Amino acid sequence: MPIITADKLQDSYDVVIVGSGAGGGQTAYTLTMEGLKVLILEAGRAFDVQSEVAMLQLPSQAPLRGEKTPDKQYGFHDCSINSGWDIPGEPYTNASKDPVDQFRWWRQRMMGGRTNHWGRITLRNGPYDFKPRTRFDLGFDWPIGYDDIAPYYDKVEMLIGVFGTNEGLENSPNSSPGVLQPAPKLRVGELYAQKHGKKVGAHVTSIHRAVLTVPQDAETLPAKLHPGNAKAQSILADSMRTRSPCFWATDCHRGCAIRANYDSQTVHLRPALATGNLDILPNAMAREVTLDKQGRATGITFINKVDGSERHAKGRAVVLAASSQESVRLLLNSKSNAFPQGLANSSGKVGKYVTDSVSSSLSAYIPAFEGMPIHNEDGAGGPHAYVPWTRHAKNGKGELGFPGGYHLEFTSGRQMPALTVLNGIESRLGHEGVLFGAKLKQEARRYYGSNLGFGAQGTMLPNEGSFCELDPELKDQWGIPVLRFHWKWTDFELNQVRHQQQHIRELLEAMGGKVAAKADADPAKLIRRGGEVIHEVGGAIMGAERESSVTNPWSQTWDVKNLFLADGAPFASTADKNPTLTIMALAWRMADHLMDELKKGNI
Repeated sequence: MPIITADKLQDSYDVVIVGSGAGGGQTAYTLTMEGLKVLILEAGRAFDVQSEVAMLQLPSQAPLRGEKTPDKQYGFHDCSINSGWDIPGEPYTNASKDPVDQFRWWRQRMMGGRTNHWGRITLRNGPYDFKPRTRFDLGFDWPIGYDDIAPYYDKVEMLIGVFGTNEGLENSPNSSPGVLQPAPKLRVGELYAQKHGKKVGAHVTSIHRAVLTVPQDAETLPAKLHPGNAKAQSILADSMRTRSPCFWATDCHRGCAIRANYDSQTVHLRPALATGNLDILPNAMAREVTLDKQGRATGITFINKVDGSERHAKGRAVVLAASSQESVRLLLNSKSNAFPQGLANSSGKVGKYVTDSVSSSLSAYIPAFEGMPIHNEDGAGGPHAYVPWTRHAKNGKGELGFPGGYHLEFTSGRQMPALTVLNGIESRLGHEGVLFGAKLKQEARRYYGSNLGFGAQGTMLPNEGSFCELDPELKDQWGIPVLRFHWKWTDFELNQVRHQQQHIRELLEAMGGKVAAKADADPAKLIRRGGEVIHEVGGAIMGAERESSVTNPWSQTWDVKNLFLADGAPFASTADKNPTLTIMALAWRMADHLMDELKKGNI
């Protein structure tokens, strides 16, 4: 069972999955390792991270000097194809004309989905994050708690390989002993922030990221992850041995030909394919979940993008993992007499309560970094450290004006200079006119790496003004109705951004930084627009009661017992943590439940 074309579809599968990213890949891995026959429908084309990425090129070698294009909207070297905010032929709309009230939707049409484009920051949600209603009397409590998902966090971290340290922080849980890989050394800027951050209550510590710092333990980890399953252990051990630890030389966003960092193809799809139990069909644009007369899901109707024909894939169960809002779109488009408002929507909550990370940023010139000796700070292609949220006491008492918290991520170091490295250097020089030649090179070396910035990512609880629905008129090039978004930042998010800006400024100034931005800026102008962090979740939230949610605690839809969700759609809120690790942990937990239900004959 390999990567196939539409004419090679089998008559039926145990499970049909839509999407090959973090949730879809994890689900396929879990099911195929236990012997189930699985089909993945992927809307994008096949992609080989080992042969198609330019991870070792200099910036000067990129076509168009690395500038972004419609196909690569983060620039040539970003590991993305047919991806971005605007995909030709696949529009979406916003109900508001005001940019502050608009949502920007990033899609990734390629094998492995969004796991090809992310920072690989893998922080666990904490106990408070699952119970915001209990703690703040706001939002919704998830129907599960940290203890329900903790074992799956351990499993995912061992499978994908996560570096970091256990700090015993409140609401930032430790991994179990022996799970994490060693953390890399902090860079100069991170060490400097760690030293001076204490003055303003900033705890700078090693971050958790899905990048190998040492070879995975192929001798013991497979048995821990698949006890009693010799075939799965052997396949996983072989897969782990193909991965090399990071050699600290290129940006992870370029993709990793040595398989040091996590992406779905490297970790999930390769071993799943090796079982012989997985078919992957690229260029398959899912249009509708089909039902039988008893109201059970029978499969997926999709458009074969190669020739434009409509096809159908049949399965005993269906899992939607197309990314949160794409899965919501599928549910809303799957209308029938039984579900005139969209599939699994008896509660009326499909499309409701979309959230994203609350984010703003600030940077400064740090005089202490001026004229540093030339040294290599490439590292693991992203931050080695971060500032976790530690102000839980004041936050819990409602003294800060917003629920939850935020963490800070670094932009620091003297990585390989980009082609725009001299932008802004004139503001440092104080000379009249423009420098050329040797003097320009001298000043560039003097100031390069002397800037440091922080980006905040924080909690967003659901509100009634942030949701999506089907546009009443517009369809994509395949004839499928598109989404229309409504977005609203509340005072909670704006208050949080105000606090983010103050805290970052204090931290930068504690380092001797010279912050150019004004301190009294309007938070509505500083907050990143909805969707721009690419952490959007919700739209089919899980709950304890079917009247107020779309899925039960197992990410199983209340209305259709053999229809499950495995992306961010069931999230009841956004924590101050990046969502991908939680997506994978929930997907593994869901897949275990799905297999149990299949064995019992309930599906």
